[in-house]
Amino acid sequence: MTHELTLLADIMRKVEQVASEEHASAVSAVSVELGALAHISPEHLREHFAIAARGTVAECARLDIDAREDITDPNAQEIILRSVEVEG
Repeated sequence: MTHELTLLADIMRKVEQVASEEHASAVSAVSVELGALAHISPEHLREHFAIAARGTVAECARLDIDAREDITDPNAQEIILRSVEVEG
């Protein structure tokens, strides 16, 4: 498994946990913060998200990415899940 897919697997576990806790039938949007040193572009993150979300409650979810540019930020190497919007 590539590094990117490992990162996305962790995000997807969190997204599915939120959906389960909210008794949601689907996830409509996922918002993440992409650190400046996360070693993945927003475009690649979108591609990997689409693959990771296939067959899950987030399959049709919109991915909102806040790409940060501050390399001195303590979270500069991270992809942080900020919010999950769910549907019934």
